[in-house]
Amino acid sequence: MNNQQEKVWKVAQWVGILLVVFLAVISVKELKSINYVGKGQPIVNSISVNGRGEAISIPDIATFSFSISENAKTVEEAQAKATAKINSALAAVKAEGVEEKDIKTLSYSINPHYDYTASVCSQFSCPPSRQILNGYDVSQTIQVKVRNLEKAGALFDTIGKAGIKTVEGLTFEIDNIESVKALARTDAIEDAEVKAKKIADALGVRLVRVMSFYDSSDDFYSPYAREGLGGDTAVLKATVAPEIPQGEQKVTANVSITYEIR
Repeated sequence: MNNQQEKVWKVAQWVGILLVVFLAVISVKELKSINYVGKGQPIVNSISVNGRGEAISIPDIATFSFSISENAKTVEEAQAKATAKINSALAAVKAEGVEEKDIKTLSYSINPHYDYTASVCSQFSCPPSRQILNGYDVSQTIQVKVRNLEKAGALFDTIGKAGIKTVEGLTFEIDNIESVKALARTDAIEDAEVKAKKIADALGVRLVRVMSFYDSSDDFYSPYAREGLGGDTAVLKATVAPEIPQGEQKVTANVSITYEIR
C-alpha cells in the first residue's frame, strides 16, 4: 500500500470513529427523553386574589395655561404686539413668586390672515371667491405651575390685569404623586393578603409564598373637578381675585397576587 492510499485509509477511519460517537450521543439523548414521555410539570396548588387600596391626599400644585393672539399687517408687528403682552403677563406672574422653571411655552405659531371676497356671478358663470392677504396672526400659549396654592386666585387676577383674557386647563395635582401611589399599592397588597388568608383558612391550608404579582393600576388618581373658573376655559377680568378650592384627590391601586398553598 503506497503512502497516498495509507492517508486515505486513516482519514476514513477517523470519519468512521466520529460517526459512531455522534450516533452514540444522539441515542443517549433519545433514551433519556423516553423517561419524560407522559410526564408534565409538577402541579403546584395555588390561589389567586385581587386587592384594592387607596390613599387620600390634598393637591399641592396647580397648573394652568394662558394664551394671547395678536394680528398685524406684518409678521414683525404682530410678533412685537404679542411679545409685549406676553412679557407683561410673565413679569406679573414672576412677581407673584412663580419661578422660571415653572413657566414654559406650550405653543407658538405664526399664520397668514386672509379675508375672502365673493365674486360677482353672471348669468353664465360664477367665479370662485378670492382670498386676500390681510395680515398675520401670532399666537402663544404659556403654561404655569403654581406651587403656592394660596396665591392661585391672585395670579388669575394679576393675569387679567395684564390684558390676558383666556385661561385654559386649570388642574390641581400632587407634586410627589409616586409616594402617594406607593401608599395605595401597599394598601392593595395588604388587602389581597387578608383575602388570601381567609380563603386559606377556609380551605384548611396555609400560604407558602408569592408565585406572581401584577399591578393593574392604570388610572391612579381621580382628577379634581374644576371649580371657580367655569370649566376648562375662562375669560378673566381685572376684578376681585377668585377663590380657588383645590379639594382632595383619591389615589387608587389594584393588584393581583397568586400564592402557593400547602
